[in-house]
Amino acid sequence: MPLFAVVCLLQFALVGSSTTAFVDFLVGAVFIVAGMLLLFTGVDYGILPMGRYIGAALPEKGSIILVVAVAFAFGFATTVAEPDVLVLANQVNRVMDEISRQTILYAIALGVAVFTAIAMARIVFGFSLRGLLTVTYGAMLVMSFFATDQFIPLAYDAGSVTTGVLTAPVIISIAIGLSSVLAGRSAISDGFGLLGFASVGPIFVLMAVGILLR
Repeated sequence: MPLFAVVCLLQFALVGSSTTAFVDFLVGAVFIVAGMLLLFTGVDYGILPMGRYIGAALPEKGSIILVVAVAFAFGFATTVAEPDVLVLANQVNRVMDEISRQTILYAIALGVAVFTAIAMARIVFGFSLRGLLTVTYGAMLVMSFFATDQFIPLAYDAGSVTTGVLTAPVIISIAIGLSSVLAGRSAISDGFGLLGFASVGPIFVLMAVGILLR
C-alpha cells in the first residue's frame, strides 16, 4: 500500500504517464498483492515448519557431512529460486556484456551455499560467529581494492538480495531446528546471525570473478 500510494501520488502530481501504463501498474499491483499473500501463507504454513523439522532431524543421523551437504543444497536451491536474485541477474544481463545472467545467478547461489554450509558447521562445532564475521568481512574489504570497478557494486548488491523472502525463512528455520536439539546450543545465539554471514558468500564469489577479469 505505501508503494501504491507513492506511485499514485507521483502519477497525478508529477509524472503524468499514459493511461495505459498506469492501468498496467494497477493490474500488476493486484497480482503482486495476491502473489505475496499466497507466498507468505506458504512460508508460514509449509516452509518454516518443514525447515525446523529438517534441522532438528539432521543430528539424529550423526553425520556432520550430511548436515553440511543439506545446508549447501538448501542454500543453493533457495537462492536460485529467490525472486530478488532473479531480478538482479536479469538487470545485470541487460547492462553488462562481460558476464551472463546464468553466471550471475549460479555464482550468487554458490556463494550462499558454501557460506551457509560453513554457518551450519559452526552451529555443530560451536566456534565463534564473531571470529568468522571478523575474518570474512575483513577479507571482503581487502578484495574490494583488487576487483574491477564494475564488479564491486554488483558484488555488494548480490550480498543484499540473498536475504529475501524465500532464502531467509528456509535458512533461519533450519538453523533454529538444528540448534534447538544440540546440547549446549541456544536457538537465539546460534540460530540467528548466519544470514549475515551467508550473504558474504556472493560478495566473495563475484569479487573473485572481478579480480580474475581485471
